[in-house]
Amino acid sequence: MDGNCVFCGIIAGETEATFLHEDDEVVAFMDINPVTPGHLMVVPRAHLRYLADIDDRLGAHVFNIAQRMAGALRASSLRCEGINLFYADGEVAFQEVPHAHLHVFPRYTGDGFTIDADWSQSPSRDELDEIGARIRDALGRL
Repeated sequence: MDGNCVFCGIIAGETEATFLHEDDEVVAFMDINPVTPGHLMVVPRAHLRYLADIDDRLGAHVFNIAQRMAGALRASSLRCEGINLFYADGEVAFQEVPHAHLHVFPRYTGDGFTIDADWSQSPSRDELDEIGARIRDALGRL
């Protein structure tokens, strides 16, 4: 646990939260700044900052809990026409708390949430192959 991390404080019981799930490795609790009603976080208990810091087994467990939470959102009386999973990995990617966490939130028409990007980029097959080679090379070094 990191004494300066708000999520570590929540996990340690030092900061109030509305918990939905708790086990030895993962917790799920309501987001205090929700995108929509029902927005929740799935968080490993261990203070891990980035997605790559999470081992395969724990990552699968985090995702499994997110699936269960998504099912509960759909089965609840909350407005839920769809669900987003959102993971921000690093400050430039909008990670505001330096502790790994997966957002799960219900979506509905007109909810105000948007994702905006320049989707007009169309790299050539050669560019895609070159980028893919760089990523495969990095995978080989991990």
